[in-house]
Amino acid sequence: MASLTLLDLAFIAGYLLLTLVVGLYFSSRASENVGEFFLSGRQLPWWIAGTGMVATTFAADTPLAVAGFVARNGIAGNWIWWTFVSGGMLTVFFFARLWRRANILTDLEFIELRYSGRAATFLRGFKAVYFGLFINAIIIGWVNMAMFKIIKIMVPGINAELTIVGLVIFTAVYSGMSGLWGVSITDAVQFIIAMTGCIILAVLAVNSPVVVAAGGLQRALPGWMFDFFPSFSATKDVGTGAYALPFASFAAMAFVQWWASWYPGAEPGGGGYVAQRMMSAKDEKHSLLATLWFTIAHYCVRPWPWIVVGLVSLVMFPNLPANQKEDGFVHVMNAVLPPGLKGLLIAAFLAAYMSTLSTHLNWGTSYLINDFYKRFFKPEADQKHYVLMSRAVTALTAAFALYITFFVLQSITSAWEFIIQCGAGTGFVLIMRWFWWRLNAWSEITSMIAPIVAFAVLSTFTTIAFPNTLFIIVLFTIVCTLLVTFLTPPTEASRLDSFFRTTRVGGIFWKPVSDRLPDVKADHGFLALFADWFFGVVLVYSVLFGTGKLIFGEPLIAMIYYGAGAVSGFMIYRDLSRRNWKTFD
Repeated sequence: MASLTLLDLAFIAGYLLLTLVVGLYFSSRASENVGEFFLSGRQLPWWIAGTGMVATTFAADTPLAVAGFVARNGIAGNWIWWTFVSGGMLTVFFFARLWRRANILTDLEFIELRYSGRAATFLRGFKAVYFGLFINAIIIGWVNMAMFKIIKIMVPGINAELTIVGLVIFTAVYSGMSGLWGVSITDAVQFIIAMTGCIILAVLAVNSPVVVAAGGLQRALPGWMFDFFPSFSATKDVGTGAYALPFASFAAMAFVQWWASWYPGAEPGGGGYVAQRMMSAKDEKHSLLATLWFTIAHYCVRPWPWIVVGLVSLVMFPNLPANQKEDGFVHVMNAVLPPGLKGLLIAAFLAAYMSTLSTHLNWGTSYLINDFYKRFFKPEADQKHYVLMSRAVTALTAAFALYITFFVLQSITSAWEFIIQCGAGTGFVLIMRWFWWRLNAWSEITSMIAPIVAFAVLSTFTTIAFPNTLFIIVLFTIVCTLLVTFLTPPTEASRLDSFFRTTRVGGIFWKPVSDRLPDVKADHGFLALFADWFFGVVLVYSVLFGTGKLIFGEPLIAMIYYGAGAVSGFMIYRDLSRRNWKTFD
């Protein structure tokens, strides 16, 4: 603790106190019912709901991961996650309003809103435990490990294990008290603190004596480090050392991964805590705007300070081993931050960490209470009982995540690669279950099993590497899903009719149902939505690359990118204004 001054400690203590005050303030409101506890009474404005989504994806590990991508492969290394822009915009224009319109408490409740039979019941219960407890605990554990690394490097004299335990308990207490209201408000504050801290760090880092003495980043590092696109080559060294990626691999990420693969926070069609925030919005307009703001901020606002620090780490610490490149971010913090600002940056990382942790605790608990405990064990209890149980389950989930962190996660550090590849192909069902009446619960179950089988076969009997494996896994999963769909009975007509009346999804693939329900005014105008989706993708990439060009001293090219973004934004605004922002008419 000796490395922290009183001013540093004051920043950290002030942040923790502010978080606790917010939790106490909203505790009585969250106690009213599970709708308040898990969805903020469906009253969140778009800017709070959207900022909460961004804050959750910030996490403590994300800046380190992005800095690691940059340190290994230059700016172009970020395409591993930049490809998800298309999926994010698909959620904005095709799904955000539908999730709000469905009027459900969790996205797993959708399963029995859409499907019928024992298979649907099983699927809902299985997903509640699998995602709400096990996958959620792995995600929390991964974030805990990142925070553990930051603490060990930044404050070497402190017991990092006990600090993590204390932070998890603190976060579980305030999120358990305040429900999604407190989580959402603190998320907004935490995002501002985290971004402010990272911007200050980037400015100090790029103006540090080491970088200045080297003549600046662009003189100190090879030019390929600043390329926004990879070299489409089969070998890494193509004469310049540029990050090389065979075109087939890039195509797999750019044209398949974003719609076919399940990934936490980037679920095809929305899902998880993103769906939770969409469903918590005031209305369909706020749901759309929240998701639009999230997508823009996620890709255009968050990453550039991290990218800059990642580049600085190569100048200041060029000899870090390949498996420690992420640590360069924290080493830069230690090297350039004066007293006081070091405390601010630690508070910023605490904000990023606790935002992710509190959201995952609330989201996971919503599954375990609404889709497991209430659905299968105690369906008729009063609201106070469910809120009390929600607070208890929040604490138990936090305890289980700590167990995973300290006793399991070290032996399964490859879990993320497994999760990503074993989710390949599920996106087809997650998207089409909204727009095709024939899919049933067995279709979704098959889409979860088939990619695991394909991944096991490919990893055992072939040398095909990710992301090229996506082509095979996705094709196999879709074929298996379609076969099972047509070999099993469709969802009961009464369930399909009820779903159609509630969501008014529309489209040609609902024609057998819409013909039975001529009084339902279903959505249409999907071609215009595809245009909005296209312009949305152009908008995000234009702002993303324009900001990068501005940072690295190419204002003319930056203005061209910004111009393309402005035109795209105008086209979206014009179309949504014509639709009154919340209809497909």
